[in-house]
Formats: sequence, C-alpha cells, structure tokens
Amino acid sequence: MARAVVGLLTDFGTRDHYVGTIKAVIVGICPDVTLIDITHDIPPHDVLSASLELAATYRYFPGGSVFLVVVDPGVGSGRRAIAMEAGDYRYVAPDNGVLTAVCREAPPKRVVELTERRYARPTVSRTFEGRDRFAPAAAWLAKGIQLSAFGRTVVDYQLLDLPAPDIGADAIVGTVLRVDRFGNLVTNIDRKSFERLAQSGGIQIRAGDHQIARLVATYAEMADGEACALFGSSDHLEIAVNSASAAERLGLARGAHVIVTRA
Repeated sequence: MARAVVGLLTDFGTRDHYVGTIKAVIVGICPDVTLIDITHDIPPHDVLSASLELAATYRYFPGGSVFLVVVDPGVGSGRRAIAMEAGDYRYVAPDNGVLTAVCREAPPKRVVELTERRYARPTVSRTFEGRDRFAPAAAWLAKGIQLSAFGRTVVDYQLLDLPAPDIGADAIVGTVLRVDRFGNLVTNIDRKSFERLAQSGGIQIRAGDHQIARLVATYAEMADGEACALFGSSDHLEIAVNSASAAERLGLARGAHVIVTRA
C-alpha cells in the first residue's frame, strides 16, 4: 500500500512553532505519512494567493493525496471548516474561498463541514484551529476515513470572484493575479487564448503603461534589464525582467492590466 501524502500550504511562515506543531499532530494520528511543504510563505491572510498556489501545485501530487490549506483570516469566527473531494484529491481548509481555483479546474464531488468531534482534538483553540481542527481532519483522511464521516454535506461553500480575462476578437485584457518572489508578474491570460489571438499575425503587449518589447520562450533570452513576456510553468502569460524584479522595475502589482492586441 502506498504511503499517504499530505501537502501543507499555510501563511504561518517558519519562524514560529505553528508549522512544526501541525506536522506533529498529523504524524501523531497517521505515523506512516509523507508530509510535503508546498509553501508556508503566503502573505498573511492572503486567501487569493493561497488559492492560486494550490492550483499551480496539486496536479503534481500522487492521486489520493490530501491537502491541508490554512490561510484563515476568519479563525475563531463563525466561518465553517470544510473538507472537499475533487478529482483524485481531498482538501481540508476554512470555508473562505481558498479552494476556488482548484474548484474551477476540478468541480468538487463532495464538500462536508467538519463537525464530527472525534476527528478533532478534544479542545479546539479559537486562535489555532490549524492545529486542533484542520490538521487532525487531514490526518484522519490520510489514514483512510471517508469524507462523509466528518459531517454534513455543504452545497453553499464560499468561492472567490477570480477575475477572468476579457477576450475579444482583436484584444485580450488580462490582470496580474500574482507576483512571485522573483518579481515576475503572473497574469490570468492562458496560452490557448493568447495563441488564438496571435495565429493570424503579430501581437503587441502592454503592461500598465509600459510597452513590452517581445515574447520569449525562456528567461535567458532576455537582455539584462529587458522587460519581456513569456509563458511560465503555469502556462499563463507573465511579464519578467532579466536579473531584476518586473514588479519593481515597472511599478506594477496585483490588479494591474496586461493587454494583448493584434499588431
């Protein structure tokens, strides 16, 4: 039997004890588990960033993996704790839209609220539900407990309003959704939409007020300090500057418009 895999994605950072504690809880329930850190450096309370990072990652995990996603600005409030099955994977998270990007790609088979007390720690802290509610649930899922055992089915789970590109006959108006640690501006413009527009001739790309010189295949093709467009590992258009931060160089951030037009 293959080892259970739990992927961890939080905004806890690694300076404090939080990540180590949730790992200890998981291993205490499911000792034969492989824990994989996706990232713990999501900006604090940034549910959108967490949703996008999860969507960029989950498909590379083995089928049957469980994802523990704790980016939870509503901790201790009345927001629900949920578990979801979608595709070949299961997810444990607060009901705040953090699973939205995954849901767009793989519609959930079932979502339940985490209400069954036997699958949580005896006392649930109102400030650290990641330790007391979410981590135990992920561990029990990894151990083989069925989703239906955790609580009632939920149909009105929360979804974020993720912006979609405006695709016209002669232009695509996209939005920067994410700035990675290298300062690359990652947009919501997918490769297929871009290629449909470009198939009949040349294109021009603007990021904010900046004309982007050209489309390249790799970062290495750019001259030092040159701002170019390319398709990154998520197959979405991004704006990058060789050996520098495009966000800083161009003065752009999440929400900036990137417009592709026929030349």
